[in-house]
Formats: sequence, structure tokens, C-alpha cells
Amino acid sequence: MGFLADRLSSIKPSPTISINTLSQELKAEGRDIIGLAAGEPDFDTPQNVKDAAIRALAEGKTKYAPPAGIPALREAICEKLKADNGLTYTPAQISVGCGGKQTIYNALNATLNRGDEVIVPAPYWVSYTDITLLSEGVPVVIQCPAESAFKITPEQLEAAITPNTKWFMINSPCNPSGAAYTVDELTALGEVLKRHQHVWIMPDDMYEKIVYDGFEFATIAQVVPELFERTLTLNGLSKAYCMTGWRVGYAAGPVELINAMNMIQSQSTTSTSTISQWAAVEALIGPQDFIAEHNRIFKERRDLVVSMLNQTQGIECATPTGAFYVYPSVAGLIGKKTPDGKTLASDADVVTYLLETEGVAAVHGEAFGLSPYFRISYATGTDLLEEACMRIQRACAALT
Repeated sequence: MGFLADRLSSIKPSPTISINTLSQELKAEGRDIIGLAAGEPDFDTPQNVKDAAIRALAEGKTKYAPPAGIPALREAICEKLKADNGLTYTPAQISVGCGGKQTIYNALNATLNRGDEVIVPAPYWVSYTDITLLSEGVPVVIQCPAESAFKITPEQLEAAITPNTKWFMINSPCNPSGAAYTVDELTALGEVLKRHQHVWIMPDDMYEKIVYDGFEFATIAQVVPELFERTLTLNGLSKAYCMTGWRVGYAAGPVELINAMNMIQSQSTTSTSTISQWAAVEALIGPQDFIAEHNRIFKERRDLVVSMLNQTQGIECATPTGAFYVYPSVAGLIGKKTPDGKTLASDADVVTYLLETEGVAAVHGEAFGLSPYFRISYATGTDLLEEACMRIQRACAALT
């Protein structure tokens, strides 16, 4: 269709959302589908957060909000960043968006010129590269397989930086791998970045609070303070606070960049929902004890899924440090034949086979820039996870 913008040809719909939508449609048709594609907790939003939204409605807090976010929320974010991360920001350095995705979109649109490069370690969250392309930038994808614990090395980062590099994106804990960077690893990456003053850093800390086995989270501007002035720290309420549908994400960074992001937002969504913002204030300043309880359950599910997948023919699954995903290798399944004679040539073929034969919906590794793997979200009921893994074991045992 000739009237559509050329830039659309460089991107595709979000694969994770597409697969989740497909699994929901199949369920509606009566198929027995276990959906493990969605990246959202199965826990409900905490009651005190829902109550805060109800109060906001009752008090008439339903008008336009400033593009940057309501003052109370930006103040609460500053307090959170100081208490949790040792980072000092003012409300003028905070931008609240419609989820983490919009803050990334605003930042890249505000800063990228055609041909500017964005370094993205793979596996990566599916939207990083497409938002870069929409902003006329060039994603520079660095492969970080299981052998390197799904993490970029200082040597890889150094080799990837060019005069055209504008941003380095780092997601810890990572969607889809669950890998998380230690203080020492962040320090080593910081040493590289200190030598390249033109490179800005965009840490995505969305899964900060979902970590296991005593891991202590740190973000790069906290570990390497010399990078503070060229770091845009991203976070949000979706995952740890079970608020995916409330659409509240935020970014903290230099005032000039934040102002530019807010200007873009003023011409797009204006702001995220005022009601959601008042709920987010309560989430940040209210009780936090439910997070540890959720993490305890997530860890039990993680251990179950890792154990059962590692007992599955042709699959190898590393144990993630955080988030609520596993990213197992299916290298042992590539080239095998299904009972009806089809050859599995890719991880996309593997997840299609699992969906068609056993009704298990997962996401192929190609969507995250690193094959041959696939992603399973274990943010669902334990009984369903056990059943799903049994189905995966049965499907793999049927291959020849």
C-alpha cells in the first residue's frame, strides 16, 4: 500500500504479543493451550495499589497530567532511586511514560539521527531493535550465547563501538535469559565506556527486584558514577508490582534529555493515565513485602522448570539469576523429524511443533536475536508449568 511509511518495512509486530494473542485465540476456539509466552506475572496487582486508584477516582484525580508525570510520582521515583540504587535525581530529571516501552521510544526518537548505532546484546527484549529502526538508527547486535552466560564481555563491547555509536543498551536481569550482571561485570563494562565519551548508556532495570539465590542487584550508574551524566536509567511498575496493564514506566537522566523526551510525549500520548500514576505512587511508597513472597514462588517455579527441561531430550536449560523466564537451547532438536515427517530446521519450527502437537505456546529464540533457543515464562501456576513441561518432554521424545 503506497501510502504507508517506508520505515514500517524495517520492523514487525512484537512477536511475544503476537504469540500470546494467538494462544488466546486458540483457547477461545476450545483448544487446550498452555500459554507460556506472556511476559507478565500471574499475581494480581496488590490491593493497596488498587485502592489508591479507587481513591484517585473518588477524589476526581482524572484530569490531564503533565507530560513528565504528576509531581507526586516523580518525587516518589526520586526517593526510590536514592533508597534502592544510591542515585540522586530531582523530579526535573524524571520522565514517566506509558510503560517502559514508551520511555525507550521517546529516548531513541529524541536522540538518534539516521545512521546512529545502538549496541544491543543478544538475546534482547524484542522491542529494542525495532524501536531503534523506527528511530532511523542502526541496531548493532552482539551475540551472547549460553557459553558466556548470555552476557556481553568488555572485549565484545570495545570491538562494537564505532564513531557512530550513540547508545549501549543493557538489560539486567535480562528478558529473555534471566541473566544479571554482577558489580564486577558492570565495573569492567564501565571501564570500556569511560574511554568512549560519545557513547550513552541505557540500562533497563525493569526486573531489578525479581532476583534469586541472594543476588544483589546494581545498576551501572551506581557502580560507575563517572557514567552518571550520560546514563538514562529505565525502570517501571509492570513486573515487580504486577501492574503490566496499568502502563507506568519511567526514565531518569540529564535534564536536557528528559525535556526532549517529555516534548515528544506531549505530542503523542500527553501522559500515561493519571489514575495509574496515583496507583504507582502507592506502589512505590507502600508496603513492599509481597515482592519477596512472589520471588519465593517464582524461584520454586524456576527450579521446577529448569529441572524438567534438563530432563528433556535435546534441550539444555541454564538456571537464570532473575526475571521470570528460562531460555533453553534447542540445538539438540535441530535436524530431528516430527512424527509426521517434518524436519525441525529452526527454533521457530520447534515452538510451532510444540504449539501444534501439545498446545504449549512459547516464543522462538529468533525473536530475541539469538538462536537456537526458545523462551518460556514461568509466571504462571505451578500445576500448569508442570503439565507444560511434561507435554514438552512428550513432544521431544516423539522426535526421531
